[in-house]
Amino acid sequence: MYRKYFKRIVDILCALAAIIVFSWLYIIVAVLVRVKLGSPILFKQKRPGLNGKIFTLYKFRTMTDEKDENGNLLPDDVRLTKFGKFLRNTSLDELPEAFNILNGDMSVVGPRPQLVRDMVFFSEKQMLRQSVKPGLSGLAQIKGRNGITWEEKIDYDLEYIKNITFINDCKIIFITVWSAFFKQEGISQEGMDTAEDLGDYLLRCEKISEEEYKEGQERALDLLAL
Repeated sequence: MYRKYFKRIVDILCALAAIIVFSWLYIIVAVLVRVKLGSPILFKQKRPGLNGKIFTLYKFRTMTDEKDENGNLLPDDVRLTKFGKFLRNTSLDELPEAFNILNGDMSVVGPRPQLVRDMVFFSEKQMLRQSVKPGLSGLAQIKGRNGITWEEKIDYDLEYIKNITFINDCKIIFITVWSAFFKQEGISQEGMDTAEDLGDYLLRCEKISEEEYKEGQERALDLLAL
């Protein structure tokens, strides 16, 4: 009953409340991003949503656009500033996703929207995580975020889908807020400045071949071009 009829209503009410109550915070973060990182203030990226449908995800920008002499973006560890890390560790960079929730592309709680280049490597079973809207936070986030393996992360997503209730969603929201503002858990993995892509992980662990990796990357580019 909750999943089918009331979850969307809760999403709208929560998103509206967040935008209204924290409007001052949106303004402060936007100004700081403009001053410290420049323009644009918002970071936009195509992500797979419900049933694999591509939508545009909004976040506050956390990296500079510094490039080398050939016009290529510098590595993440160079472009990710201390201010950007702070935004990520406190999840303040994700405030604009409230508008994704209002648009109906996302939910407050659900599997986190991964990259298109991650989705192309999902198995048939793992694609079940796309049977619900992606969320601002989810079970995998409170169970270790990026400190757990890709397999564990997706297993938690599938576990959440099997038991979507109002009480469980409230628990996830509470733990998410606690982790973000009190424990300040980052999104990076040990030894990395950002989370490792699924394809890179599978290739590194020799779970796919170089050819399969290249084919997956090409499929991702094709989906993004649609």
